[in-house]
Amino acid sequence: MTNQSTDLWHSCEAEDALRALASDRGGLTDETAEARLAEHGPNSLPEGKSVSPLMRFLSQFNNPLIYFLLAAAAATFLLDHAVDGVVILLVVLVNALVGFVQEGRAEKALSGMQSLIASHANVLRDGEKREIEVAGLVPGDVVQIEAGDRVPADLRILRARGLAVEEAALTGESVAAEKNDAPVRKDAALGDRASMAFSGTLVARGQATGLVVETGSRTEIGKISGMLFDVPQLVTPLLQQINTFARLLTVVILAFGAGLFAFAVLVRDYPWVDALIAVVAVAVGAIPEGLPAVITITLAIGVQRMARRRAVIRKLPAVESLGATSVICSDKTGTLTRNEMTVVRLFTPDREYAVSGIGYAPEGKVTRADGVSDEVGHPDELVRCGTLCNEARLVSDDGEWGVAGDPMEGALLSLAAKAGIESDGLKRDWPRLDEIPFDASYRFMATLHRAPDGRHVIFVKGAPEAVLSLCGDAASAVDWQALVERSANNGERLLGFAMLETRADLDRLSHQDLRGATILGLMGFIDPPREEARMAIAECRSAGIAIKMITGDHAATALAIARKLELSEDPQALTGPQIEAMDDEELARRVPDVAVFARASPEHKLRIVRALQAQGHIVAMTGDGVNDAPSLKQADVGTAMGVAGTEAAREASEMVLLDDNFASIVAAVREGRTVYDNIAKVIAWTLPTNGGEAIVVILAILSGFALPLTATQILWINLVTAGTLGLVLAFEPAEPGVMERPPRKRDAPLLTGLLLWRVVLVSALFATAVLLVFFGAQDAGASLEKARTMTVNMLVVAEVFYLFNVRFIHVRSMTLTGALGTRPVLIALATMITAQLAFTYLPFLQRVFDTRPLSLAEGALIIAIGAALFVILEIEKAIVSRISKGPADEPAPDLP
Repeated sequence: MTNQSTDLWHSCEAEDALRALASDRGGLTDETAEARLAEHGPNSLPEGKSVSPLMRFLSQFNNPLIYFLLAAAAATFLLDHAVDGVVILLVVLVNALVGFVQEGRAEKALSGMQSLIASHANVLRDGEKREIEVAGLVPGDVVQIEAGDRVPADLRILRARGLAVEEAALTGESVAAEKNDAPVRKDAALGDRASMAFSGTLVARGQATGLVVETGSRTEIGKISGMLFDVPQLVTPLLQQINTFARLLTVVILAFGAGLFAFAVLVRDYPWVDALIAVVAVAVGAIPEGLPAVITITLAIGVQRMARRRAVIRKLPAVESLGATSVICSDKTGTLTRNEMTVVRLFTPDREYAVSGIGYAPEGKVTRADGVSDEVGHPDELVRCGTLCNEARLVSDDGEWGVAGDPMEGALLSLAAKAGIESDGLKRDWPRLDEIPFDASYRFMATLHRAPDGRHVIFVKGAPEAVLSLCGDAASAVDWQALVERSANNGERLLGFAMLETRADLDRLSHQDLRGATILGLMGFIDPPREEARMAIAECRSAGIAIKMITGDHAATALAIARKLELSEDPQALTGPQIEAMDDEELARRVPDVAVFARASPEHKLRIVRALQAQGHIVAMTGDGVNDAPSLKQADVGTAMGVAGTEAAREASEMVLLDDNFASIVAAVREGRTVYDNIAKVIAWTLPTNGGEAIVVILAILSGFALPLTATQILWINLVTAGTLGLVLAFEPAEPGVMERPPRKRDAPLLTGLLLWRVVLVSALFATAVLLVFFGAQDAGASLEKARTMTVNMLVVAEVFYLFNVRFIHVRSMTLTGALGTRPVLIALATMITAQLAFTYLPFLQRVFDTRPLSLAEGALIIAIGAALFVILEIEKAIVSRISKGPADEPAPDLP
């Protein structure tokens, strides 16, 4: 057996392939097959490295958010508040369990591909036909396949009769590929290798004998499986930012705490134990221990909202990545289009007709393309030919129409219904006597029928050039080639139709009987684009999100669909061979200006996604085929189709669309942006409230006055407000114009300049209000305990008013709608008020937190100061908004 480049099997002659593998048409001997099985290994895909459930569970804790929570729990235990520490640890445990369940299915990605491999194959061994397990196939085996079989290995076709193979899962082609034994050019794209049948694809019709040339991981599907191993796990932008922020905040707090401890001991002569307790109080005030939990919960709420929009999130951080998506790379077939062939145009020798309706549903009509009423009616002979020269049937399941058989033949039956022809009745009236099945060598199908009046009529259907060649000079009266070119430019697939009345005693067809046929016309087919996809693409473009179509289909067809979908102003295309000729640097330069990538292989898709990511884009990739799996895993948000998608594609993705609708991913992007806005609101609310607490304690240590808040009281504030007020921001609906803003950049900081300004301003305002109340109470004769009680309530009230301010980042909040709040806000407000009243007046909690009851006047004063803070911050929001983008006079939106 000689070595043969795996890229050349499709371009060599069948006999050369047999010689290269030291085989013949009778197959291998048993001894040779056993020796080759030992050399090449079984014909199966490698299984992913198994991870034990325990390790998978422990890996859930390897997350910056979890580190932050554990650090907060450690701080609470150091303060001897075990209950609070246990609560935080429970949050960690719940998060880990959710991640364990959601991400546990990821290891099934390769097993999803295993399901595409046939279990048994018909093979010739020692010249005899046998059925063996597919795993036993070796290079050089000769196997036989027929309609309904799944191809067991990569085969070089030796002999084919009417063979067509469905390769959509591998190449993206929506129509079964015709196969024959003739070699093709060396640089042929995967979808153009007509002399090959690839492992895992499905035989739609016909039969063939093929030579096994590649098995296991060396097959095309095996290469995709290997690429899944090589794709690293990406870290989402939010996790990167949280990680950076956590490290920075930890370093700052540790350094500042050490300096503050040294100052208290060396300058203020604090006992070191008291100094340590004070520093811990500062740390508790500064560390937003509730922030990671609330961010996690915000993401989880986003998952629930997306599920209601038919998008299932399999990995929690993908929610945030959706909000930052700047490019969506989409497969064409079944994602942007319906994956249902439809006749849209008819050409007869004297007229052109347009056909309405989409898909296989028998709804629509046939009209003249020029709009003139046709007294003659429909081109009945042309439609009759397509109906009778046909092996398919339409099926309806709960009102959903599909086809059993070839998609283009299904479209012909739908056309007949639109033209008012009842297919079953027509076939009874025109019984079939004989047929010549379609074969790729002559590219047509012919059937012989007996007409109702006893005549014998032949109908022919096939490639336009093949049908026209049967009609001779009689067809030259019409420039059919011009119609072919025009239709090709519109992305239409064409079939030609002809008929011939023959002698009444003919009951067996031969190719000679077809000469002199009369051309009836041509039909143009398309896989129609989804209307909802077109509208979703328009919304994406207004949101600054680019759409890239990556398909295995031909460039002309893909460009036609791209123009119908308005993918860009002037869609440009790159083909697989062109991509192959480019290095990664040149490809990265070209991808921004290209909307369509045609005849793309799995390797090309992976390179395109990486090229976009190299330019800083956050990429969402949608797809349904096995060929999409590596690029789905590489993308920031891999999005698989839940209905028509393969299991391998679903398991390699972060998100699955239950309705296979491209519009659902746009709805998910909208939800992702809302989630990020809500996370920004959580941060904008949490950091200043914690900052105000820390500033107060720091000033007390630096200035030498009594602490306005004890460490225990600080922990109470953080616990009761983070568990109520902080959490409700996760439920906020989308703000107006959420899909009219450009996407965030991948390197956009978590703490923007505006957010940092807000943290500093609100922290200073909170500290001022607290110190004003603390010193004012003492000046009025209140005890230290009562002053501290007023200080705690002042902080909580300030946080309540600030919550209503921060609920709307981009619009003003001082409206009736903004004041009323949402249902979660009102529930949290009621819960927080109840808890705070208990903190102030319940004797048990008074003993725990050393609090004192307040009078009605003291409570009213605190509320008035909180309202004043709200007004100040609303004025600040309006000024900043006016400076940055003009007047901020848009009110808060109506309640959902």
